[in-house]
Amino acid sequence: MLRRIADHLFWMARYLERAEWRARLADVNYHLLVETPTKDPHPWAPLLAITGDGELFAKYYDAPSETDVLDFFTLQTRNPSSIVSCVNAARENARSLRHRLSSELWLEINTLYLDAQQWMPAVFDQQGVYAFFNELRNRFHRLSGISHATMPRDVEFDFMTLGTMLERAENVSRMLDSKYHYLLPRLEDVGGPIDRMQWAAVLRSASALEAYRRVYGNQIAVARVVEFLLFDEAFPRSARFAVDRLQAAVERIEHTAHSGEPAVFAADSPGGKLAFLLREGNAEAVIAAGLHEFLMEVQDLCADIGSVIFDKYLRFE
Repeated sequence: MLRRIADHLFWMARYLERAEWRARLADVNYHLLVETPTKDPHPWAPLLAITGDGELFAKYYDAPSETDVLDFFTLQTRNPSSIVSCVNAARENARSLRHRLSSELWLEINTLYLDAQQWMPAVFDQQGVYAFFNELRNRFHRLSGISHATMPRDVEFDFMTLGTMLERAENVSRMLDSKYHYLLPRLEDVGGPIDRMQWAAVLRSASALEAYRRVYGNQIAVARVVEFLLFDEAFPRSARFAVDRLQAAVERIEHTAHSGEPAVFAADSPGGKLAFLLREGNAEAVIAAGLHEFLMEVQDLCADIGSVIFDKYLRFE
């Protein structure tokens, strides 16, 4: 396969996954504020902490109000990671390989792109924040369903899997790190009603609340949430699941390529280290040793894996 095609497939899938995560985060933050109003003057600021966009936001806005954060997070093309920017980038990558995609998948991506060009700040007043993000979430579900139902399970699908799963693993770690490190600054609140509501919101961000309750019941406990979102091998939005699928896709690509180069998931590689951390680790141990440090290591290893994949399969002149 041409590296150019692989590059477009990887980034199309990665940008769609990034856009979906951001829609989830905004939707859940809105619900959290409706259910548990806060005295914090800037309750939308945590979204900027999760995505690491605070510095860029400060260049264009004075304070993280709901209106400004939603504009920056969703509509602002000067933000390269806004939902609109991600949809634009995904569509541009898809346009370059229309002949490699199913007509149904291309149509859904292109329709989302065309609709996104019509989004204006007034959309949140006209539709309502809940209705807007609920519809957007459903559209991403359709995209995922169409992709899985119409694309052959070949090396091209594997490159799409690389983009999706690498982005998913990194986003899970960012979301957990933000909750643990930023969202609850007062020790006296740990274990209280606000704390439990926020951890439930973290689970909802990953569509994990119902699956979590099937495993652990209704009690929300920090260690169990961390265990479920990082180390569960069956839940499709856990970091462990994402890395397992990422490794399987990489190994199929390596088998097809017959390159003879070191494997992306060799034991001493970033991929091998990340797979070991998530398969052999557990929540109690990483919390005791420092959850923030563990999650930073996961994010660094995800970035290193991305660099290795780019150098090995995606770089083209």
